[in-house]
Order: sequence, then C-alpha cells, then structure tokens
Amino acid sequence: MIQEELEHLLAPTINDMGYELWGCEYLSQGKHSLLRIYIDKADGIGIEDCEAVSHQVSALLDVEDPISGNYSLEVSSPGIPRPLFKKWQYQRYIGHDVQIKTFKPIEGKRKLLGTIVSASDDVLVLKINNEDKELLFSNIVKASLTV
Repeated sequence: MIQEELEHLLAPTINDMGYELWGCEYLSQGKHSLLRIYIDKADGIGIEDCEAVSHQVSALLDVEDPISGNYSLEVSSPGIPRPLFKKWQYQRYIGHDVQIKTFKPIEGKRKLLGTIVSASDDVLVLKINNEDKELLFSNIVKASLTV
C-alpha cells in the first residue's frame, strides 16, 4: 500500500524535526492527485510547523520520487475531527466517540458512530447503543474522532 510506504519513508525525517507523523492519505485523481500528511506535537501545530515540514518533505520526495506523476502536497494538523490511521491511535483514544466508515456493512450499515472500548491486533470494539460491536481493522475505510 502506497500510504504505508510513504509513512515509512517520511517518518524518520518528520520525527527528527520534532514532530509525530500522525498519518498520510494519498488520493490518486489523475492530474489532480493529492498527498496529505498529518503531523502533530504536544503543544499543537501552527502554520509555521506545516511550512517547515512541507519544505523538508518536498525535498525528500523529489529525491526519492516514490509517486509517479504530478500531485499536490498538503501538510496539516490532524485537528478535530481527528482522523485515526493506526491501532495505537485507537488505543490512545479509548473512551472517545468515533465515526467509522466500513468496506462491508455491519448489520446493514457502513457508517457507524460509537465509543471506542478497546483496540487489539485485529479487532476494534465499539460501544454502539449500549452494545459492544467488534469490527476488524481490515474492514475500516476511514475513521475519525467526533466532537
């Protein structure tokens, strides 16, 4: 998966700059493709942080050239609603509400809203309407914390 390869390539540089690579999204749309990188740090992210990371990452991507064709680079804070990409992120936010979109329907629904109960290697447990539901991480298309 291209996103995992990009994260593996970019994480050391971003970490060395004092930031945490929260995640990245690559949206392939022909001439209008987009690489969105989310960064975070304990005291928050400002525009200067995004500019600094964008400059460094852009240079790295020019040298390594992991993406063929043209694309736009965007560096952003995860903000709120905060997207979730990794299992450790779900674990960090146990007890918080999350909105999830799935590949395959769960009880006829592909969009779910619930509270994170636990996150193990393969399974996310959500409390939905006072009932625990298990979801495989492989079935999650997109997830984000809700306000």
